[in-house]
Amino acid sequence: MRCAVIGVGVIGSLHAAILKKYGRLCAVCDIDEEKLQQYADFHVYTDYIRLLDTEKPDAVHICTPHYLHAGMIIEALSRDINVLCEKPLCISKEDIGRITEAEKKSKALLGVCLQNRCNPENRFLKEYLADKNVRQITGVVTWHRDEQYYASGEWRGKKETEGGGVLINQALHTLDLALWLSDMPDTVVSAISNLTLDGVIEVEDTAAIICRGKTGINFFATNGSGCDMPIELTVKTDTEIIKVMPGTVVINGEARKFESVYKALGKQCYGSGHEALIEDFYSCIKENKPFEITAEEASRCVRVILAAYESGGKPVKP
Repeated sequence: MRCAVIGVGVIGSLHAAILKKYGRLCAVCDIDEEKLQQYADFHVYTDYIRLLDTEKPDAVHICTPHYLHAGMIIEALSRDINVLCEKPLCISKEDIGRITEAEKKSKALLGVCLQNRCNPENRFLKEYLADKNVRQITGVVTWHRDEQYYASGEWRGKKETEGGGVLINQALHTLDLALWLSDMPDTVVSAISNLTLDGVIEVEDTAAIICRGKTGINFFATNGSGCDMPIELTVKTDTEIIKVMPGTVVINGEARKFESVYKALGKQCYGSGHEALIEDFYSCIKENKPFEITAEEASRCVRVILAAYESGGKPVKP
C-alpha cells in the first residue's frame, strides 16, 4: 500500500516512522517546510489537497491540529481514500454529523487513533468485563503542562483551534477507555476551571466530570500537577474492584502483569498501542473488514467532552 501522512509534527513523525518501518510511506505534507527536510527521500507537499490528488494514496494519516481534522477527513473520504485520523475525531457536534455522513457515502475506511485500546492490559479488561455488570468507573489524569508546552504550537490552548484543554487533548484517551468499558451516559455534569495557566491559555487546565447512566463514571483531569503521574482507572463490578495501571490489572488485590509485543514510541504517555492499532487498521483494509474505531465510536468521547464543556454545573445529555 502507498500511504501518506498529513502533519509531521510530534505525533505525525511517529506515524511516519511506523509506515516507513513497513515500507508503506510514499508522501508527507506539512505547511512547515523545515519539518519536511527529513523526508527528502519521499514526495513532499505543503498543500494536502495537492497531495491527495497527485499521489492518490491508498491511505492517509491525519496528524494535524484538532480544528483541521474534520475538513481533511471529509476531503479524503470524498476521494475514496482510506483515513486514519489522530484524536480527537473533531471538536464540534456539527462536524460529527458531517464526518459520519461522509463516511457513509465513501467506499473507503475511516479509523480514529485511540491507541490505548490496544494496550494488552486494556484488551484483557474489555474481555474480562464482557459478562459482568460494571457499576462504576473512576478515571484520574494528573499531568503537567506548562507555558512552554503551549508555546510549542500556535493552535494549542485556544478554544477555536484546540477545541478545549486537558479534556479534549490529554485526558481524552482515558475517558475513551472508561466509555469503552461501559455504556454511553444519560447525562454529564462538570466543573471546569483554569487553576494554573490563567492568562496563558483560554481553555481549561482542570476538569471534574460526573456521568450518570447504567454505569456511573467519575472523572478528574488536570494539567496542573507538579509532574506527570500515572493514569488511574478503577472499575467496580458487583463483586470486584479492579485497578488498571500501565502493564498491570489488579483484581481484588491480585495483580496480573502484561507485556506488549510493540515498543513504546514517542512520548512515554503515548504508550505502545500506535503500531498495534495501525497494523490492525491495514489488516481491515486488506481483508475488507470493519475497523473497530469508526466515526460513531470515536465520537462517543467527543460527545461527552462537548457536553462537559456545555454543562456549567448542570446536567447535559451527550
